[in-house]
Amino acid sequence: MPKYPECWETCGDCGSGSIIVQEVHVRPGDVIRADDPLVTLETGKVALDIPTPRGGRIVEVLVGEGDPVEEGQLIIRLDTAETGR
Repeated sequence: MPKYPECWETCGDCGSGSIIVQEVHVRPGDVIRADDPLVTLETGKVALDIPTPRGGRIVEVLVGEGDPVEEGQLIIRLDTAETGR
C-alpha cells in the first residue's frame, strides 16, 4: 500500500475515517503493466484507485473487498521477473 497523498493529512476531510478496499481489480495469474489499477479504496467521502508501481504477474492478492487497509500494508505479491521490470 503506497503512502497516502500529502493532501490526505492536510485537508482533514477526505482522509478521515476508515479506509477500506472498495474493489479489487486483479487476480492471481494476471499480468499487469506499471500504473495499472490494483484496488480502489474508499474513505466514505472519496474513492481512490491505487496503481501498481511496476509491471509483472500477480502471485497473490492479500486484500479483499471490504477489508480495512493501512498505509504501508502489503496488498499484493508481484513477480517482476517475467517482465524484466
